[in-house]
Amino acid sequence: MYKELEVVVLTHDIDDHLLKMGDVGAVVEVYGDGQAYEVEFVTAGGGTVALLTLTATDLRHEAANEIHCVREMVAG
Repeated sequence: MYKELEVVVLTHDIDDHLLKMGDVGAVVEVYGDGQAYEVEFVTAGGGTVALLTLTATDLRHEAANEIHCVREMVAG
């Protein structure tokens, strides 16, 4: 289960929103008892890329030995 404002990692690509597996987002709302999560993905400049309702299988926790990296948002 994830908590509000927790950093999460996407487990798969979401092509409709240009998101890639490994992109980092923040939980902004928890629905039910963790049945779904509203997750915001933003650019380094703070612009919202996507605000999506996802399930726990779409997300994972960060591992302590992982490093954040950046990539350019490129359509198709």
